Amino acid sequence: MKSDVEELMPRLLPVESCDTEEYNSNEPPRNPQEYLRQVQREASLCPDVVVAQIDPKKLKMKQSVNVSITGCLAAPQGFSPCLKWQQQQVSKFSEVRQSVNKHRQHWKSQFLDDNVVMPKMEDEDGWKRFCLGENVCLDIQLKEEDKVNLSLDYIKTGFPPFLSIVSKLNQSTISAVLDYLINWFEERDFVPQLGRWLYALLACLEKPLLPEAHSLIRQLARRCSAVRANLESKDDDRLSALNLMICIVARYFEQNDLADKE
Repeated sequence: MKSDVEELMPRLLPVESCDTEEYNSNEPPRNPQEYLRQVQREASLCPDVVVAQIDPKKLKMKQSVNVSITGCLAAPQGFSPCLKWQQQQVSKFSEVRQSVNKHRQHWKSQFLDDNVVMPKMEDEDGWKRFCLGENVCLDIQLKEEDKVNLSLDYIKTGFPPFLSIVSKLNQSTISAVLDYLINWFEERDFVPQLGRWLYALLACLEKPLLPEAHSLIRQLARRCSAVRANLESKDDDRLSALNLMICIVARYFEQNDLADKE
């Protein structure tokens, strides 16, 4: 079959036949003719069909990206922030991003404490526990006195997004952790640990956004608006954080159709 194909294909670089005694393929080619003969010989040894050995575990579960154009749910009367507040938050967020970029190399070179073991990028459950803590992930209800005693037990309460930690994350890991946390948030309530990590990851997310990141942050804003729509009081501790997430996505990352209008 290979010879038939070769006869149908034109020879762009004809090579004269040679005596095998004169040409030793094990030695480096001495001239262009011998080099071309060596290339032909190597090509003839290649199989017609090659099957790649693919490890399915290394493939991302979501190969396609569907960006929804659905907007946010309207906030209850008096629950959405004014335009001035939104502009102030965007300005502060921009300053945080500049500070992170300025000091990234310094903090990236710092060694982490022995108790800080960062999960591998593909370890979804590991990242949820790392960021949110076992108490949140396992839905463990604590008494007030227990909360005080566990204030520095990061295994239980989750590691804060210190600069020494987030500075070590590349863009692929940032997108992956955002994906894990936002998907977790889709089925659960908003908690302070989640808010801190979302803010830090958004501060490290580079522009222009990749399609995956674009879809993720829109999903985040819509979920925040859905939780906000079900709040019963403007004094709810979650309201300010939810408004902030929507504001950053809509105003800073220019997803203007998701923005709160006055």
